[in-house]
Amino acid sequence: MTGHEHVRVAVIGSGFGGLGAAVRLRRAGVTDFVVLERRDSVGGTWRDNSYPGCACDVPSHLYSFSFAPNPEWPRNFSGQEHIRAYLERVADTFGLRPHLRFGAEVTEARWDFETLRWEVETTDGTLTADMLVSATGPLSDPKIPDIPGLDGFTGKVFHSARWDHDYDLRDKRVAMIGTGASAIQIVPAIQPVVGRLTVFQRTPPWVMPRMDREISDFERRLHAKVPSTRALRRRMLWLIRELQVGAFTKHPARMGLVEKLAKRHMTKVVKDPELRAKLTPDYRIGCKRILLSNTYYPALVQPNVDVVASGLKEVRGNTLVASDGTETEVDAVIFGTGFHVTDMPIAHRIRGVDGTTLAESWKDGMEALRGSTATGFPNFMTIIGPNTGLGNSSMILIIEAQLNYMIDYLRQLGTLTTAGAGRAALDARPEAVRSWNDRLQERMKRTVWTTGGCDSWYLDAQGRNTTVWPGTTGEFHRVTRQVDLTEYEVLRAGARPAGGTAGADEPVAEATR
Repeated sequence: MTGHEHVRVAVIGSGFGGLGAAVRLRRAGVTDFVVLERRDSVGGTWRDNSYPGCACDVPSHLYSFSFAPNPEWPRNFSGQEHIRAYLERVADTFGLRPHLRFGAEVTEARWDFETLRWEVETTDGTLTADMLVSATGPLSDPKIPDIPGLDGFTGKVFHSARWDHDYDLRDKRVAMIGTGASAIQIVPAIQPVVGRLTVFQRTPPWVMPRMDREISDFERRLHAKVPSTRALRRRMLWLIRELQVGAFTKHPARMGLVEKLAKRHMTKVVKDPELRAKLTPDYRIGCKRILLSNTYYPALVQPNVDVVASGLKEVRGNTLVASDGTETEVDAVIFGTGFHVTDMPIAHRIRGVDGTTLAESWKDGMEALRGSTATGFPNFMTIIGPNTGLGNSSMILIIEAQLNYMIDYLRQLGTLTTAGAGRAALDARPEAVRSWNDRLQERMKRTVWTTGGCDSWYLDAQGRNTTVWPGTTGEFHRVTRQVDLTEYEVLRAGARPAGGTAGADEPVAEATR
């Protein structure tokens, strides 16, 4: 970008959320927008995560846009390279390249109540926008724990999402820190080549079989020539997961049968009772994300693999010390310790009506109206915002629902501007946000994420689940189909907002039951 640029919509991030927003904007006739991307290509988490074995744990035909079906998926669960290639094709097919601004990391965005615009500072220049959409996603900024002595380690250290492909792991003594979704893919991929692999496991995950297979040429040809077969496959995958939601959100006791299947999956491979005890979780399945793998347990029983059933406590030189006192000397440390989910860094860069950052507004926990908008941040939306995550289905379904909300938001703004006295903006009423989130937290009390007996990344520092949606994706589509203006204060150019409070006689919509 050069000089001053103004656009109707500025989108931050070019992963599924950002590219999806761009497609929907163009299809709605909005071409005055930019997609701000800090790196040099699209893909988001599927660009950043390129570690060995990286693949999706949601079936490919469900993990893709409904408006951009792909009959050529090679496997039921496709790998990172195929998903990234799909996103590149989306950018080309829908003519998004002219809207993409690479190397344009947002350093600060400030709301100007005089002009009802966002002033956006990036590493590539400054622009203003009528509406700002954050599609950075919760899995974009890696989290490495503060381990005493780590800065004195003389070997190689990197996070799974920043894989160093120039570093040769062959015959090295490697430590894998963490046993989450990335780690259970990395461990089987590197185990055959490393000299010794030590897995530091703070909490064992529940692991189910991965029903993966190659999609045949016949299936791919059929899906290409008869689109209804592809649509039917997608709908069946969706329906199966919709029917599972009740066990997660209302009847966690029903997960007992699934636990038996997971234990059987483990005992078929892990014969050593001591190792089996280490790998058996003591919490209800589903409390943490259920992981899928046919190769994780076989890798752990190999003679060059050790499992330390304790988290990493400190580093002394090149020796890693676990919380239980176990010491392990290694050449390389790989962190599979997740991301900044409940404390997203982008929130520190967004400043609302009174100069307060979104992070400061969320200091007691993230919350947003319908997972999308926050009080004091007019004409601002988050894609994959608070309480929009899923424990068992495809996030693309949530993203598309929020894109519907975004398009209706813009439509409402256009109507208000045409019918009223000049430019308009919408600010979520605090009563609406509070009502919505109180209802969500009440529903959350009986879910497996709350009652399951685990400490997961779904929970924030206060122990509240501010990440997961406690319902079906169908329900989420219904509650985000359109913007309810009774949940918003209408702002006019030049008039300082009254703080987003509703009048005593103005109704505030209640959160969905």
